Amino acid sequence: MSLWEYANPRKFMALSGKLLPWTAVGAALLCCVGLIWGFFFTPDDFRMGSTVKIIYIHVPSAMMAINVWVMMLVTSLIWLIRRHHVSALAAKAAAPIGMVMTLVALATGAIWGNPMWGTYWAWDPRLTSFLILFLFYLGYMALWEAVEDKDTAADLTSVMCLVGSVFALLSRYATRFWNQGLHQGTSVPVATGERTVDDVFFIPLAISMVGFAVLFVALVLLRTRTEVRARRLAVLNARERMSA
Repeated sequence: MSLWEYANPRKFMALSGKLLPWTAVGAALLCCVGLIWGFFFTPDDFRMGSTVKIIYIHVPSAMMAINVWVMMLVTSLIWLIRRHHVSALAAKAAAPIGMVMTLVALATGAIWGNPMWGTYWAWDPRLTSFLILFLFYLGYMALWEAVEDKDTAADLTSVMCLVGSVFALLSRYATRFWNQGLHQGTSVPVATGERTVDDVFFIPLAISMVGFAVLFVALVLLRTRTEVRARRLAVLNARERMSA
């Protein structure tokens, strides 16, 4: 069975309908376990005190802010190359989720930054690239709404997604590109497998990160299903107007 079969809206709706309840329940359980464990059953850090516990929201949301855009990039490329409507609709469905994740990462970073740095905001390379990424999310969503022809909108937003991917990359690797900056390096580098977080903090953090990822899957399935239904309804309305 080919993966491309699920680019067919009917097959996608059938599969996503089966997956959605499981991902929703899994996301709820993982997020509850990770956040409750992290906020209520971990000690304060010897340097940062109780403010360290914001990592259970900040790190997963920042991770998803970047990875959602990467998912949008992949689905946008599929649309440009193979013209599968489900992929374009999935990218459109993911954008508001990524925008909220980016906003949460910026807000929690500011809350943590004030007691640590003495300011809510600094023009740090990673913070600045995250802010630009947030603006790209807003621009992407606005472009979908501004263009009446949906295929044209999918083309334009896909190109915009390619451009915005530069800032997604900068957000991920900013502390490696520039030595200066207030923002610390990645606590859990995937490439090396090394981490600077003790197990007492890392285990609930890892659960929260997985929970946020599963939550995204559930939300994007739900929103993509809504987009497919909206597209079907628009086609039916257009046919009725033509036959009237």
